[in-house]
Amino acid sequence: MSEALDHERCYRAVAGRDARFDGWFFTAVHTTGIYCRPSCPARTPLARNVSFFSTSAAAQGAGFRACRRCRPDAAPGSPDWDVRADVVARAMRLIADGEVERSGVPGLAAHLGYSERQLNRLLVGELGVGPLALARAQRAQTARLLIETTDLPMADVAFAAGFASIRQFNDTVREVFALTPTELRRGRRATTGGQPGWLTLRLAARAPYAADEVLLFLGVHAVPGLEEWDGTTFSRVLDLPHGPAVVQLSPAADGAAAITARLRLTELRDLGVAVSRCRRMLDLDADPAAVDDVLGADPALAPLVAGAPGRRVPAAPDADELAVRAVLGQQVSVAGARTLTARLLTATGTPLPEPVGTLTHAFPRPGALADADLTTVGLTGARRRTVHALATALADGAVALGPGAERAEAERALRAVPGIGPWTAALVGLRGLADPDVWLPGDLALRKSLAALGSSDTDAATRWRPWSSYAVMHLWALAVPSLFTRPALPSAPDLSRSA
Repeated sequence: MSEALDHERCYRAVAGRDARFDGWFFTAVHTTGIYCRPSCPARTPLARNVSFFSTSAAAQGAGFRACRRCRPDAAPGSPDWDVRADVVARAMRLIADGEVERSGVPGLAAHLGYSERQLNRLLVGELGVGPLALARAQRAQTARLLIETTDLPMADVAFAAGFASIRQFNDTVREVFALTPTELRRGRRATTGGQPGWLTLRLAARAPYAADEVLLFLGVHAVPGLEEWDGTTFSRVLDLPHGPAVVQLSPAADGAAAITARLRLTELRDLGVAVSRCRRMLDLDADPAAVDDVLGADPALAPLVAGAPGRRVPAAPDADELAVRAVLGQQVSVAGARTLTARLLTATGTPLPEPVGTLTHAFPRPGALADADLTTVGLTGARRRTVHALATALADGAVALGPGAERAEAERALRAVPGIGPWTAALVGLRGLADPDVWLPGDLALRKSLAALGSSDTDAATRWRPWSSYAVMHLWALAVPSLFTRPALPSAPDLSRSA
């Protein structure tokens, strides 16, 4: 058990069946041999009979199996890994993005600048298990998703989930869920079918979660050919390790704090990565109670927080893409940025094998963009040079923006690129790296909103730590209500360049 978990505090959350802590930690019950989420509706065990783990992998490593009733592996992820900037958090973000499956523990360690031994020591010291066990837990969750949402043969499920053999797959599923793969499929909930080749998943969030607002924000910025917004569903192309995918995201039909995701993948083994990137894009793992407690205590923000509890920070599934789009959007409106990005997509993007509705291209990777001819995009000469310089820096590693990026170093490297200033670098941190504590220096919309609230911006960069990014969203909503779903906010001049 992680030393950071306080037994008494955790037990109080379990006794109260407090869903706010789902994903923060897991409860292992010694008398039954199972582990649960804090909100599990089963009878509360005695305090002396439980232990607490910060990851499902650690609970599994200690010999506990997942509860069939509360399905702890389907809980929202811990927000700790998004808030923290240390090597353990960076490792957890990379593992969630499938780095162990792609390059093994050596590749994971190399990304983080540590030896395998050092990395294993750090993870075991804090979480109780190493990177292989953490990746194994993720494979088990991916396998369950495929077993319960598809009719794929079990052999295909095994390899799509990342297992090296059918035997390893069978043994892991039995150990984690106390059921064989066949029994797990037999007990799945009724599905609505769906089109062949599409997977339908439910992505859980912590309440409150305004799915319509998050999707609208993404939809307003939708780039033709790459993204689509029909007023309810936001669709886009994802550039995944083994080929492009299309995802369609809509609010859960039952009104719960969740998103319904329909995925069409080139290869099923990209499912775990796709889910991880969608969760980051939709900010599903945030802790709204912690955010609102801090922001709501500020007299200037309190009315905004009360009017929009649980507001999220929509991000991008790929930080490299967001960085290029941020450069294209400098000093232009949202509509202008969409137009420029659509031209760049047509000129340099990767065409899909066949269009999916209006979706036609994946966003170009840095290597392809570095040498691309951008004269038809409509950029100034200076802006073209910035795009080329940024793409080159991303391609050769001088700027690293992956899930395991060190955020302060990423900002420094971005600002070293000619044509990228503090505002653009900060925007990449906020919506590219999904850093929850970013302030946008010199942002006109933020300054206007603060002035309207009768508040000074002299201490804005530190005033709402560690949740500055969420303060930015509240203030943007005040300045540019058309980007958000909540119409009751006061009107203000169109300052949408900033958002």
